[in-house]
Amino acid sequence: MTEPANRLDVDCASRSGTMVPVIDRNRCEGKSVCVEVCPYHVFELRTLSPKDRTGLSLVGKLKTWVHGGKQAYAVGAEDCHACGLCVAGCPEQAIRLVPVRATP
Repeated sequence: MTEPANRLDVDCASRSGTMVPVIDRNRCEGKSVCVEVCPYHVFELRTLSPKDRTGLSLVGKLKTWVHGGKQAYAVGAEDCHACGLCVAGCPEQAIRLVPVRATP
């Protein structure tokens, strides 16, 4: 299990692997607040992939261009403890936590 990045007591809603962050690509402006506030290193900022770029609306494409083509990715989603710091910290309200579906 990954330990928190800082010594703050984080009141998490669940153990890791029950919830995952989903990023709205049309809203994310790559400001990296999620990277900074996540105690479990779930996020990283990187260049938007061509596949993710094709699904953007016109406004999303413009926002991505203005912000240097970078967005947050939940590269460690399996380590998410659903503390909600990313959701609360995101200035664009681009992150939501969703339950992981059990596989049959």
